[in-house]
Amino acid sequence: MREIVLDTETTGFDPDTGDRLVEIGAVELLNHLPTGRNFHKYINPQREVPADAVAIHGLTTEFLSDKPLFEHVADEFLDFIGTDAKLVIHNASFDMKFLNAELGRIRRPVLPWARALDTLALARQKFPGAQNSLDALCRRFGIDNSARTLHGALLDSEILAEVYLELIGGRQPDLILAPAQQRQPAPGTASPTPSRAIRQRPRPLPPRLHPHEVKAHTAFIASMGEKAVWLRFRVTTKG
Repeated sequence: MREIVLDTETTGFDPDTGDRLVEIGAVELLNHLPTGRNFHKYINPQREVPADAVAIHGLTTEFLSDKPLFEHVADEFLDFIGTDAKLVIHNASFDMKFLNAELGRIRRPVLPWARALDTLALARQKFPGAQNSLDALCRRFGIDNSARTLHGALLDSEILAEVYLELIGGRQPDLILAPAQQRQPAPGTASPTPSRAIRQRPRPLPPRLHPHEVKAHTAFIASMGEKAVWLRFRVTTKG
């Protein structure tokens, strides 16, 4: 299963009033594990970047003035996210609205809202009433976000990928390590079926070492004298 963890930075809060994208960052996950592939572009918004936006992400009008327009990076972005991968986004309605506004400006098909998986909604469901900002979730899960002095689309995507994996149960969410008898049933559900007891083999497996290997190793240890470290862990076996 392929997923894309995605974040954007903008000039403001509403594309309907003229705000534009200034940065896109995305990280690829395959079966809930990062592949090392990512997408990152700064974008010329073709307008001034307000000071309050610069205070959030640090991207000034001067810095962005020589960066490509969205229309020049759209194909590369769309190729990276593909046509069916889920888009994992924190507060997805914000980023999806901006992305679709930019796509609409260049007369490209918009992204279906059904593709978005909102980690903010997921966190609110899992931790109702708690603080569920990206920073708050990092604190809750012990994720290092010390490099996040300013918002940055790629860095935030990388951090969000770690947060997302914790929200769905860790890096291997489908792998249940706890024995069945230790897992508590959800309220109103039936108790889990007790697991079967683990039985010992009726006969131990034969040793995999050949006798001449055992003899050679014993001779090697003997050559090291009485202080050989192996002698401290000697195991006596029944013949």
